Amino acid sequence: MRPALGTMTLREPRTLREALRLLRDEGPLTPLAGCTDVFVQINFGTLRAKDFVDLSRLASLRRIREEDGRLVIGALATYTDLIRSRLVRRRLPMLAGAAREVGGPQIQHRGTIGGNVVNGSPAGDALPVLAAAEATLVLASAGGERRVPFTGFYTGYHASVLRPDELLVAIEVAPVEGRQWFRKVGTRAAQAISKVVMAAVRDGLPRIALGSVAPTVVRLPHTEAALAGGADIAAAQRVLAEEIHPIDDLRSTARYRQRVAANLLSRFWADTAGG
Repeated sequence: MRPALGTMTLREPRTLREALRLLRDEGPLTPLAGCTDVFVQINFGTLRAKDFVDLSRLASLRRIREEDGRLVIGALATYTDLIRSRLVRRRLPMLAGAAREVGGPQIQHRGTIGGNVVNGSPAGDALPVLAAAEATLVLASAGGERRVPFTGFYTGYHASVLRPDELLVAIEVAPVEGRQWFRKVGTRAAQAISKVVMAAVRDGLPRIALGSVAPTVVRLPHTEAALAGGADIAAAQRVLAEEIHPIDDLRSTARYRQRVAANLLSRFWADTAGG
């Protein structure tokens, strides 16, 4: 059953400081950004939260910039912002590629990178990119900021180390050396939830991350080490098969995901060979 809108409350801070104070003093509050997930949950009556804080006026959280050699992406940057950003296309082209395959234009205009991260769906298209790029998340509260490696952010399915009084305010990515690669496998290239999604970087030690094969996005350290040590692709595929443990669900089967993940690994290695 849908909740009555009259039972919900909405705060509309004009500054980040005000938003963080509200989270500290009047929480728990559910932050709203693009609302592409929240509105679906409200429509289906599955959202328990009734008190919200609207972040849409915090324009500073939408900036994409370079700072001390790092690419800094504000948490409210939309997928359209990522696609259009020259900085993103130059520094992290696999993220721009992922953004192009998130929903359709309407979702790309509304959905935010920060919402994708905080929502924590294992099928989030941008998340393997951030894992392979070894991004750092900037979390802010009224008491200050802290930085958390992306690979240490999630604690389980839709669960993370983010505290109720904190907001994700930015994503920082150091220069990524090597050739970047991204592929999404789904019913359609866009406007469909991924069945398997892979992002990878080929350098001296490859970095490979998968979505939709575990409760959270995962890095593949054993597969990475096998390739770095000179294993052929067949041997690396066998290591990958032992390293992931996908499940059967409505979108696909574990066997299919195992097969597709192995095929993606082979395609990544072939596409990034040489120059």
